[in-house]
Amino acid sequence: MKWHAFVVLAAALMLSLGGPTASAAQEQPAVLPDAPRPQPGIIAGTVVDVNGDAVPGATVVLQGPSLRSARTIASNSNGFFEFNDVEPGTPSHVNITAQGFASWTSPDVTLNPGQYVILTVSRLRVAKAVTTVTVGYSAEELATEQVKIEEHQRVFGIIPNFYVAYDPNAAPLTTKLKFQLAAKVSFDPVTFFGVGIVAAAGQAGDHPNYPEGWKGYGERYGAAYANGFTDIMIGGAILPSLLHQDPRYFYQGTGTNKSRVLHAVSSPFVCRGDNGQTQPNYSTIGGDLASAALSNTYYPASNRGFGLFITNFLIGTGQRASANLAQEFILRRITSKARSQNNKDSN
Repeated sequence: MKWHAFVVLAAALMLSLGGPTASAAQEQPAVLPDAPRPQPGIIAGTVVDVNGDAVPGATVVLQGPSLRSARTIASNSNGFFEFNDVEPGTPSHVNITAQGFASWTSPDVTLNPGQYVILTVSRLRVAKAVTTVTVGYSAEELATEQVKIEEHQRVFGIIPNFYVAYDPNAAPLTTKLKFQLAAKVSFDPVTFFGVGIVAAAGQAGDHPNYPEGWKGYGERYGAAYANGFTDIMIGGAILPSLLHQDPRYFYQGTGTNKSRVLHAVSSPFVCRGDNGQTQPNYSTIGGDLASAALSNTYYPASNRGFGLFITNFLIGTGQRASANLAQEFILRRITSKARSQNNKDSN
Protein backbone atom coordinates (compact mmCIF):
# COMPACT_ATOMS: atom_id res chain seq x y z
CA MET A 1 0.00 0.00 0.00
CA LYS A 2 2.81 2.41 0.75
CA TRP A 3 4.30 1.80 -2.71
CA HIS A 4 0.89 2.41 -4.38
CA ALA A 5 0.42 5.66 -2.48
CA PHE A 6 3.84 6.86 -3.45
CA VAL A 7 3.11 6.25 -7.15
CA VAL A 8 -0.19 8.21 -6.93
CA LEU A 9 1.48 11.16 -5.23
CA ALA A 10 4.30 11.17 -7.78
CA ALA A 11 1.81 11.21 -10.67
CA ALA A 12 -0.10 14.12 -9.13
CA LEU A 13 3.09 16.08 -8.64
CA MET A 14 4.07 15.55 -12.29
CA LEU A 15 0.67 16.84 -13.46
CA SER A 16 1.00 19.94 -11.32
CA LEU A 17 4.44 20.65 -12.78
CA GLY A 18 3.28 20.27 -16.41
CA GLY A 19 4.61 16.73 -16.78
CA PRO A 20 3.05 13.99 -18.91
CA THR A 21 -0.67 13.39 -18.86
CA ALA A 22 -2.30 10.65 -16.87
CA SER A 23 -2.75 8.59 -20.02
CA ALA A 24 0.94 8.96 -20.83
CA ALA A 25 1.83 7.92 -17.32
CA GLN A 26 -0.23 4.79 -17.75
CA GLU A 27 1.68 3.98 -20.95
CA GLN A 28 5.00 4.02 -19.04
CA PRO A 29 4.66 1.78 -15.99
CA ALA A 30 7.13 2.57 -13.27
CA VAL A 31 8.86 -0.83 -13.27
CA LEU A 32 12.65 -0.96 -13.19
CA PRO A 33 14.20 -3.25 -15.89
CA ASP A 34 16.10 -6.37 -14.86
CA ALA A 35 19.89 -6.23 -15.09
CA PRO A 36 21.15 -8.03 -18.25
CA ARG A 37 22.39 -11.59 -17.64
CA PRO A 38 26.10 -12.10 -18.48
CA GLN A 39 26.63 -14.10 -21.64
CA PRO A 40 27.51 -17.70 -20.71
CA GLY A 41 30.81 -19.29 -21.78
CA ILE A 42 31.95 -22.63 -23.17
CA ILE A 43 34.51 -25.17 -21.89
CA ALA A 44 35.81 -27.76 -24.38
CA GLY A 45 38.69 -30.22 -24.74
CA THR A 46 39.88 -33.52 -26.19
CA VAL A 47 40.60 -36.72 -24.24
CA VAL A 48 43.66 -38.66 -25.49
CA ASP A 49 45.90 -41.44 -24.16
CA VAL A 50 49.69 -41.38 -23.75
CA ASN A 51 50.13 -42.26 -27.43
CA GLY A 52 48.01 -39.32 -28.55
CA ASP A 53 45.07 -41.51 -29.61
CA ALA A 54 41.53 -40.33 -28.92
CA VAL A 55 39.67 -41.88 -25.98
CA PRO A 56 35.98 -42.09 -26.97
CA GLY A 57 33.26 -42.64 -24.39
CA ALA A 58 35.20 -41.06 -21.51
CA THR A 59 32.99 -39.67 -18.73
CA VAL A 60 33.53 -35.91 -18.44
CA VAL A 61 32.02 -34.12 -15.43
CA LEU A 62 31.78 -30.34 -14.93
CA GLN A 63 31.63 -29.35 -11.25
CA GLY A 64 31.67 -26.07 -9.38
CA PRO A 65 30.15 -24.26 -6.39
CA SER A 66 27.68 -22.36 -8.59
CA LEU A 67 26.25 -25.54 -10.10
CA ARG A 68 23.24 -27.05 -8.33
CA SER A 69 24.32 -30.46 -9.68
CA ALA A 70 27.28 -31.72 -11.68
CA ARG A 71 26.93 -31.79 -15.49
CA THR A 72 28.05 -35.02 -17.16
CA ILE A 73 28.73 -35.79 -20.84
CA ALA A 74 30.73 -38.43 -22.77
CA SER A 75 33.58 -37.70 -25.18
CA ASN A 76 32.72 -38.40 -28.81
CA SER A 77 34.47 -40.76 -31.24
CA ASN A 78 37.31 -38.24 -31.58
CA GLY A 79 37.65 -37.81 -27.81
CA PHE A 80 36.11 -34.29 -27.99
CA PHE A 81 33.77 -32.84 -25.37
CA GLU A 82 32.08 -29.44 -24.92
CA PHE A 83 30.05 -27.82 -22.12
CA ASN A 84 27.82 -24.96 -23.26
CA ASP A 85 26.10 -22.30 -21.13
CA VAL A 86 28.77 -22.27 -18.42
CA GLU A 87 28.11 -19.43 -15.98
CA PRO A 88 30.94 -16.87 -16.06
CA GLY A 89 32.60 -15.38 -13.03
CA THR A 90 32.52 -18.48 -10.85
CA PRO A 91 35.20 -21.21 -10.70
CA SER A 92 34.51 -24.68 -12.04
CA HIS A 93 36.61 -27.72 -12.92
CA VAL A 94 36.43 -30.80 -15.14
CA ASN A 95 36.94 -34.40 -14.02
CA ILE A 96 37.61 -37.13 -16.63
CA THR A 97 37.38 -40.89 -16.11
CA ALA A 98 37.65 -43.71 -18.64
CA GLN A 99 37.75 -47.47 -18.28
CA GLY A 100 41.31 -48.72 -17.96
CA PHE A 101 42.78 -45.25 -17.38
CA ALA A 102 43.68 -43.18 -14.34
CA SER A 103 41.28 -40.27 -13.74
CA TRP A 104 42.25 -36.64 -14.37
CA THR A 105 40.96 -33.40 -12.85
CA SER A 106 41.59 -29.95 -14.28
CA PRO A 107 42.53 -26.87 -12.26
CA ASP A 108 39.68 -24.46 -11.50
CA VAL A 109 38.63 -22.37 -14.50
CA THR A 110 36.81 -19.02 -14.20
CA LEU A 111 35.28 -17.82 -17.47
CA ASN A 112 34.74 -14.27 -18.63
CA PRO A 113 31.35 -13.53 -20.25
CA GLY A 114 31.13 -15.24 -23.65
CA GLN A 115 34.60 -16.81 -23.30
CA TYR A 116 35.42 -20.09 -25.12
CA VAL A 117 38.08 -22.05 -23.23
CA ILE A 118 39.84 -25.11 -24.65
CA LEU A 119 41.29 -27.14 -21.78
CA THR A 120 44.72 -28.66 -22.15
CA VAL A 121 43.88 -32.18 -21.01
CA SER A 122 46.79 -34.26 -19.79
CA ARG A 123 47.17 -37.56 -21.63
CA LEU A 124 45.42 -40.31 -19.70
CA ARG A 125 47.71 -43.01 -18.38
CA VAL A 126 46.86 -46.66 -17.89
CA ALA A 127 45.44 -47.17 -14.42
CA LYS A 128 47.64 -48.91 -11.89
CA ALA A 129 44.86 -51.38 -11.18
CA VAL A 130 44.99 -52.47 -14.83
CA THR A 131 48.74 -52.80 -15.04
CA THR A 132 48.92 -54.95 -11.91
CA VAL A 133 46.43 -57.63 -12.93
CA THR A 134 49.29 -59.52 -14.58
CA VAL A 135 50.70 -60.34 -11.13
CA GLY A 136 51.04 -64.10 -10.93
CA TYR A 137 52.38 -64.46 -14.49
CA SER A 138 56.11 -64.93 -14.90
CA ALA A 139 58.14 -62.47 -16.97
CA GLU A 140 58.70 -65.23 -19.53
CA GLU A 141 54.97 -65.91 -19.88
CA LEU A 142 54.23 -62.22 -20.27
CA ALA A 143 57.00 -61.78 -22.85
CA THR A 144 55.68 -64.77 -24.80
CA GLU A 145 52.21 -63.24 -24.98
CA GLN A 146 53.63 -59.90 -26.05
CA VAL A 147 55.71 -61.49 -28.81
CA LYS A 148 52.60 -63.24 -30.11
CA ILE A 149 51.08 -59.80 -30.58
CA GLU A 150 54.25 -58.39 -32.17
CA GLU A 151 54.32 -61.27 -34.66
CA HIS A 152 50.97 -60.05 -36.03
CA GLN A 153 52.13 -56.46 -36.51
CA ARG A 154 52.22 -55.73 -40.24
CA VAL A 155 52.33 -52.45 -42.13
CA PHE A 156 49.14 -52.23 -44.20
CA GLY A 157 48.46 -55.71 -42.82
CA ILE A 158 51.16 -57.12 -45.14
CA ILE A 159 54.77 -56.04 -44.43
CA PRO A 160 56.31 -57.56 -41.24
CA ASN A 161 56.83 -55.05 -38.44
CA PHE A 162 57.70 -57.52 -35.70
CA TYR A 163 60.68 -55.76 -34.11
CA VAL A 164 58.73 -52.84 -32.62
CA ALA A 165 57.49 -52.78 -29.02
CA TYR A 166 54.59 -50.35 -28.58
CA ASP A 167 54.37 -51.16 -24.88
CA PRO A 168 57.07 -49.13 -23.08
CA ASN A 169 56.98 -51.65 -20.22
CA ALA A 170 57.34 -54.75 -22.39
CA ALA A 171 58.88 -57.72 -20.61
CA PRO A 172 62.46 -58.69 -21.62
CA LEU A 173 62.82 -61.40 -24.26
CA THR A 174 64.22 -64.80 -23.49
CA THR A 175 66.91 -66.30 -25.74
CA LYS A 176 64.26 -68.51 -27.32
CA LEU A 177 62.04 -65.53 -28.13
CA LYS A 178 64.95 -63.58 -29.63
CA PHE A 179 65.72 -66.41 -32.04
CA GLN A 180 62.00 -66.91 -32.67
CA LEU A 181 61.54 -63.28 -33.76
CA ALA A 182 64.65 -63.40 -35.97
CA ALA A 183 63.45 -66.58 -37.68
CA LYS A 184 59.94 -65.19 -38.06
CA VAL A 185 61.25 -62.21 -40.03
CA SER A 186 63.87 -64.18 -41.99
CA PHE A 187 61.45 -66.79 -43.32
CA ASP A 188 58.38 -64.64 -43.83
CA PRO A 189 57.07 -64.86 -47.44
CA VAL A 190 57.03 -61.06 -47.70
CA THR A 191 60.75 -61.03 -46.81
CA PHE A 192 61.55 -63.29 -49.76
CA PHE A 193 59.50 -61.04 -52.02
CA GLY A 194 61.29 -57.93 -50.74
CA VAL A 195 64.70 -59.52 -51.34
CA GLY A 196 63.59 -60.18 -54.91
CA ILE A 197 62.93 -56.47 -55.39
CA VAL A 198 66.36 -55.58 -53.97
CA ALA A 199 68.01 -58.11 -56.29
CA ALA A 200 66.12 -56.69 -59.28
CA ALA A 201 67.31 -53.19 -58.39
CA GLY A 202 70.89 -54.52 -58.19
CA GLN A 203 70.44 -56.21 -61.54
CA ALA A 204 69.26 -52.96 -63.09
CA GLY A 205 72.21 -51.07 -61.62
CA ASP A 206 74.68 -53.87 -62.39
CA HIS A 207 75.80 -54.07 -58.74
CA PRO A 208 77.43 -56.13 -57.37
CA ASN A 209 79.49 -57.24 -60.37
CA TYR A 210 77.71 -60.51 -60.98
CA PRO A 211 76.95 -61.59 -64.58
CA GLU A 212 73.75 -60.55 -66.33
CA GLY A 213 70.79 -62.85 -66.91
CA TRP A 214 69.06 -65.22 -64.54
CA LYS A 215 72.36 -66.55 -63.18
CA GLY A 216 73.41 -63.05 -62.13
CA TYR A 217 69.97 -62.33 -60.70
CA GLY A 218 70.13 -65.53 -58.64
CA GLU A 219 73.54 -64.57 -57.27
CA ARG A 220 72.36 -61.06 -56.44
CA TYR A 221 69.28 -62.52 -54.75
CA GLY A 222 71.47 -64.82 -52.66
CA ALA A 223 73.81 -61.97 -51.69
CA ALA A 224 70.92 -59.68 -50.70
CA TYR A 225 69.28 -62.40 -48.64
CA ALA A 226 72.58 -63.32 -46.97
CA ASN A 227 73.15 -59.67 -46.01
CA GLY A 228 69.81 -59.46 -44.26
CA PHE A 229 69.88 -62.95 -42.76
CA THR A 230 73.33 -62.59 -41.18
CA ASP A 231 72.49 -59.13 -39.89
CA ILE A 232 69.24 -60.14 -38.21
CA MET A 233 70.53 -63.43 -36.81
CA ILE A 234 73.73 -61.94 -35.40
CA GLY A 235 72.43 -58.50 -34.42
CA GLY A 236 68.89 -59.59 -33.53
CA ALA A 237 69.38 -62.97 -31.86
CA ILE A 238 72.95 -64.19 -31.22
CA LEU A 239 74.56 -61.05 -29.76
CA PRO A 240 71.42 -59.91 -27.88
CA SER A 241 71.30 -63.35 -26.22
CA LEU A 242 75.00 -63.28 -25.30
CA LEU A 243 74.99 -59.64 -24.18
CA HIS A 244 71.50 -59.69 -22.59
CA GLN A 245 70.19 -56.82 -24.74
CA ASP A 246 66.76 -56.24 -26.28
CA PRO A 247 66.90 -56.10 -30.11
CA ARG A 248 63.52 -54.38 -30.50
CA TYR A 249 62.81 -50.71 -31.21
CA PHE A 250 60.79 -49.22 -28.35
CA TYR A 251 58.28 -46.76 -29.75
CA GLN A 252 58.29 -43.48 -27.79
CA GLY A 253 55.19 -41.79 -29.20
CA THR A 254 55.16 -38.90 -26.67
CA GLY A 255 57.19 -35.78 -26.02
CA THR A 256 58.42 -33.15 -28.45
CA ASN A 257 59.24 -33.99 -32.06
CA LYS A 258 62.88 -33.23 -31.28
CA SER A 259 63.00 -35.79 -28.47
CA ARG A 260 61.29 -38.40 -30.66
CA VAL A 261 63.73 -37.80 -33.53
CA LEU A 262 66.67 -38.11 -31.13
CA HIS A 263 65.22 -41.34 -29.73
CA ALA A 264 64.82 -42.81 -33.22
CA VAL A 265 68.23 -41.93 -34.66
CA SER A 266 70.08 -42.90 -31.47
CA SER A 267 68.47 -46.35 -31.24
CA PRO A 268 71.08 -48.03 -33.49
CA PHE A 269 73.66 -46.96 -30.90
CA VAL A 270 71.69 -47.08 -27.62
CA CYS A 271 69.40 -49.93 -26.53
CA ARG A 272 67.56 -51.35 -23.55
CA GLY A 273 69.21 -54.18 -21.68
CA ASP A 274 67.29 -57.18 -20.41
CA ASN A 275 67.67 -55.55 -16.99
CA GLY A 276 65.67 -52.55 -18.22
CA GLN A 277 68.65 -50.20 -18.18
CA THR A 278 69.87 -48.10 -21.12
CA GLN A 279 73.23 -49.21 -22.51
CA PRO A 280 75.40 -49.04 -25.66
CA ASN A 281 73.83 -51.06 -28.46
CA TYR A 282 76.70 -53.50 -28.97
CA SER A 283 74.31 -56.05 -30.48
CA THR A 284 73.06 -53.97 -33.39
CA ILE A 285 76.45 -52.40 -34.11
CA GLY A 286 78.10 -55.82 -33.89
CA GLY A 287 75.47 -57.34 -36.18
CA ASP A 288 75.96 -54.64 -38.81
CA LEU A 289 79.76 -54.99 -38.63
CA ALA A 290 79.64 -58.79 -38.82
CA SER A 291 77.22 -58.77 -41.75
CA ALA A 292 79.34 -56.22 -43.62
CA ALA A 293 82.49 -58.29 -43.01
CA LEU A 294 80.85 -61.55 -44.12
CA SER A 295 79.74 -59.95 -47.38
CA ASN A 296 83.40 -60.08 -48.45
CA THR A 297 83.18 -63.87 -48.57
CA TYR A 298 80.44 -64.08 -51.21
CA TYR A 299 80.57 -60.83 -53.19
CA PRO A 300 82.53 -60.90 -56.49
CA ALA A 301 86.27 -60.39 -56.09
CA SER A 302 86.05 -57.06 -57.89
CA ASN A 303 83.75 -55.72 -55.17
CA ARG A 304 85.55 -57.05 -52.11
CA GLY A 305 87.75 -55.07 -49.78
CA PHE A 306 87.51 -52.48 -47.04
CA GLY A 307 85.33 -50.28 -49.22
CA LEU A 308 82.64 -52.98 -49.42
CA PHE A 309 82.87 -53.54 -45.68
CA ILE A 310 82.49 -49.88 -44.66
CA THR A 311 79.87 -49.15 -47.32
CA ASN A 312 77.64 -52.05 -46.27
CA PHE A 313 78.04 -51.09 -42.60
CA LEU A 314 77.12 -47.44 -43.16
CA ILE A 315 74.20 -48.37 -45.41
CA GLY A 316 72.87 -50.83 -42.85
CA THR A 317 73.15 -48.33 -39.99
CA GLY A 318 71.61 -45.52 -42.04
CA GLN A 319 68.71 -47.68 -43.12
CA ARG A 320 68.08 -48.65 -39.51
CA ALA A 321 67.97 -45.03 -38.33
CA SER A 322 65.65 -44.10 -41.21
CA ALA A 323 63.38 -47.04 -40.44
CA ASN A 324 63.19 -45.97 -36.79
CA LEU A 325 62.15 -42.46 -37.81
CA ALA A 326 59.41 -43.97 -39.93
CA GLN A 327 58.37 -46.13 -36.96
CA GLU A 328 58.13 -43.11 -34.70
CA PHE A 329 56.11 -40.82 -36.96
CA ILE A 330 54.38 -42.89 -39.66
CA LEU A 331 54.19 -46.66 -39.38
CA ARG A 332 52.26 -47.00 -36.14
CA ARG A 333 49.18 -45.52 -37.77
CA ILE A 334 49.22 -48.12 -40.54
CA THR A 335 50.40 -51.14 -38.56
CA SER A 336 47.79 -53.76 -37.72
CA LYS A 337 47.47 -54.77 -34.04
CA ALA A 338 49.53 -51.76 -32.90
CA ARG A 339 46.59 -49.82 -31.45
CA SER A 340 45.28 -52.72 -29.37
CA GLN A 341 48.58 -53.99 -28.03
CA ASN A 342 48.51 -52.23 -24.66
CA ASN A 343 44.99 -53.42 -23.91
CA LYS A 344 45.84 -57.03 -24.78
CA ASP A 345 49.01 -56.96 -22.70
CA SER A 346 47.11 -55.83 -19.62
CA ASN A 347 44.33 -58.44 -19.88
